[in-house]
Formats: sequence, structure tokens, C-alpha cells
Amino acid sequence: QVQLVESGGGLVQAGGSLRLSCAASGRTFTWSNMAWFRQAPGKEREFVSAISGSGGNTYYADSVKGRFTISRDNAKNTVYLQMDSLKPEDTAVYYCAADRTISTSFRKTYGSPTTYDAWGQGTQVTVSS
Repeated sequence: QVQLVESGGGLVQAGGSLRLSCAASGRTFTWSNMAWFRQAPGKEREFVSAISGSGGNTYYADSVKGRFTISRDNAKNTVYLQMDSLKPEDTAVYYCAADRTISTSFRKTYGSPTTYDAWGQGTQVTVSS
């Protein structure tokens, strides 16, 4: 059983930075593909970024490319999302997700919520203008 716990959210002014963390429990984390999604009020959950089990491959939504950086520390069972140059439109609840099946087609499916079978409870990020 994998449990995911996000932290690091908060209120920040536009142009500021935050670093989100996702701590995972369970032996299967080490090779699990991981991702961050977000959901703003009244909107569907959307893909933000993903990272392969080894950390060798990373993926980003166009809206965050160049501003956000995903990374992982398998020794600490933790995935990070460094968010810089934040904008008011980044305001949302951010969710961590794990693909414990270690999908071999991850490079094609990383952006779909159905790829992931474990989710955290979310952490609120609010960016003021």
C-alpha cells in the first residue's frame, strides 16, 4: 500500500516561489512513476508535471514549462515540485500521484489521471496578484 502526503503549499505573491513535497510510504515507491496534478475551483484536474521511476525522464505541461521543476529522491521516498515565477493562474489544489504499475507506456500516458493508482490528499497553493 502506498500512501502519499503532500506539503509545502501556501500563499505567495505573483513572481514568488514555493516548493512542494510528496512523501511516499511503501516499498513500491522507488520505481513508481510519479506526477503532480492540480485542480482549480470549477475546473477539471489538470496535469502539471511527471517524472519516471529512475528520475531520468521528466515531463511538463506547456503552462509551467521553464518555471516548474520536478525531481525525486528515492532514498527519501520523496518527490518535489519547485515552482518559480508563480502566477495567479497557478492557484489550485496540487495533488501528488503514483503509477505503481510502472507503466511501460508512461512516455505516452503520463498526462492522463487514469495512469495513476494512488493519490495524495492535496495541498493548496494560492498566488496573489
